[in-house]
Amino acid sequence: MTEQPTIPAAPSVPDAAAKKPGLPIGRTLVWLGIAGASAALTFFILRASMRAQPPGDETTERIQALIDEANRLIKTLDEKKPD
Repeated sequence: MTEQPTIPAAPSVPDAAAKKPGLPIGRTLVWLGIAGASAALTFFILRASMRAQPPGDETTERIQALIDEANRLIKTLDEKKPD
């Protein structure tokens, strides 16, 4: 009689699952890292956008006054234009 070769049994899934800890610490730390990076990025973006603008110099103020005066003159000319 010939003997048939035997195939070793694969480890069962419940045994492999029993070796894992109850809490997935690694996955939790990854998500905490992502949340922390997102919060830090948001903080720096808001800080940069809310930074106080430096006061304008005299030249900038004078240019703005001239632009405003030109806009007033254009509006006056448009109002006086015959239809």
